[in-house]
Amino acid sequence: MKVFLPAALRIVLLVLLVAFIVYPGWFEPLFKPLTENNAPAIYNQGSLLSLTLQHLGTVAVATIAAIVVAISLAILVTRPFGAEFLPLSRSLVNIGQTFPPVAVLALAVPAVGFGEKPTLIALFLYGLLPIFENALTGLTTLPANVVEAARGAGMTNRQKLLRVELPLSLPVILAGIRLSVVISLATATIGSTVAAKTLGEVIIAGLISNNLAFVVQGGLIVAGLAVFIYDGLMALERVAARRMGQTVS
Repeated sequence: MKVFLPAALRIVLLVLLVAFIVYPGWFEPLFKPLTENNAPAIYNQGSLLSLTLQHLGTVAVATIAAIVVAISLAILVTRPFGAEFLPLSRSLVNIGQTFPPVAVLALAVPAVGFGEKPTLIALFLYGLLPIFENALTGLTTLPANVVEAARGAGMTNRQKLLRVELPLSLPVILAGIRLSVVISLATATIGSTVAAKTLGEVIIAGLISNNLAFVVQGGLIVAGLAVFIYDGLMALERVAARRMGQTVS
């Protein structure tokens, strides 16, 4: 029962979130008390479904790029020939955390213009650190007996990496990806300040028109997406961890 109730509650909340994104008009009575002077209760300057899909698409592209670069760097610095590049790699992945996202957007706009590109750059840089650090931790804390067994089985370095090291490191890497995705989901909202199509449009429209209903709608959708994606990736981590345990044993 203790497991069932939270799961059932999550399912109900997920259904409500999807229903609101697809059919926001159904929920107008709930948001009407948040408006003043007969202002619209539901965001009417675009499609919430379209903005949500574009928001998720922007986060997905930036996250995939960050995964490829961060894991590649982690693999490089855990090889004997690349160990000397560890300080440089750490400096590179820390760039995104050094500057606030707004500052990254401000620097990127003169170079690539307004729209989605500066947002992708900011999210990419912001997402590197957690993925890199977790991948590095996963690759450097592998069970010594398993690695030695792979070496004794005659595996090449490439086979050992692909068949042993990365699969065993997967739960830790997924934890970094989960953190990166949640950060990016929230950070992507400010992309609307440079004309990127994200859910930040809803929040900004509410702030400009002093319409609390719009602000709440944008915030609820972003928060809901973050929670459910976090839960999904957490479940994936648990599956990967169980498989790793079976492999090691």
